[in-house]
Amino acid sequence: MIEAFSTSRMTGAIRSLIIVLGLASGIACNQASAAGGKAALPDPAVDLPQATNHTPQTAVFAGGCFWGIQAVFQHVKGVTEATSGYTGGSSATAEYEVVSTGATGHAESVKVTYDPLQVSYGQLLKVFFSVAHDPTQLNHQGPDTGAQYRSAIFSGDSEQAKVARAYIAQLEQAKIFARPIVTQVTPMKGFYPAEAYHQNYATRHPDDPYIAYNDAPKVEHLREQFPNLYKEK
Repeated sequence: MIEAFSTSRMTGAIRSLIIVLGLASGIACNQASAAGGKAALPDPAVDLPQATNHTPQTAVFAGGCFWGIQAVFQHVKGVTEATSGYTGGSSATAEYEVVSTGATGHAESVKVTYDPLQVSYGQLLKVFFSVAHDPTQLNHQGPDTGAQYRSAIFSGDSEQAKVARAYIAQLEQAKIFARPIVTQVTPMKGFYPAEAYHQNYATRHPDDPYIAYNDAPKVEHLREQFPNLYKEK
């Protein structure tokens, strides 16, 4: 995302210029090409054991601005909550303006709470790699640059890490992407919710040019590629 006066963002005027020039739609173009011509991603060959009850589970993903990641998962059936936040650094630096320096170790991330009887962890991974972001971009997504925008999966336990690594290996072997996947799989040591004004940002600001060009297409591609998982928020 690009915020005026942020140390790692450009001003709103520059953002508008970038959008006009077509540079800010890089991730949208990537997702569009995936939907329009590339082979669909396979289902994970390895997943967590089949759940036997509705006990909520959580998963944490990072892949660029958390506005778009949150928006995508809010439209996935079985997801009961998606919260934007910071993961990878300490609680002392889990503050937007500090994280935006790119020097805290944090990544803008989203904690997804889901019903494992409705959607599996492996299915969430498939959504993440298919439409939520471009897993081949290192420390940037679209117009956003910095380590805080890295592609990462923060595993809650060894089983999640095993499933995530197995799926990355499966995708690499299938050669779905033209470039190597750079997604990190890292143990989650703490998730810190972002400030209130970041929560549900895409829903509350659908006419923001950044949302229109970068994040709304992700939700639309979710609807197109995952009709059985898509839900209206």
